[in-house]
Amino acid sequence: MAIQQTLRALADPIRREILAILKKGRMSAGDICAHFDVTGASISRHLSVLKEADLIRDKREGKFIFYELNTSVLEDVMIWISVLKGDEENDKKE
Repeated sequence: MAIQQTLRALADPIRREILAILKKGRMSAGDICAHFDVTGASISRHLSVLKEADLIRDKREGKFIFYELNTSVLEDVMIWISVLKGDEENDKKE
């Protein structure tokens, strides 16, 4: 996992909101755009960053592309954060 790329993708509030929206299930780019007051090109770029960080997957069906969460990467990030948190707690006990 490229943690730098993942954290960079998570740093933007629009990308975090896209992930929250996709938590409900897969959606097309048009459906995702409907949730935001920014251009379609901007959402497309955000989707590209999330895809490059492997936080989402896409699948073409006919003329539509559907996006969904890649939970395995999110789980890896959560484990990494838990390890950091656990190390910090262990340091306080010593």
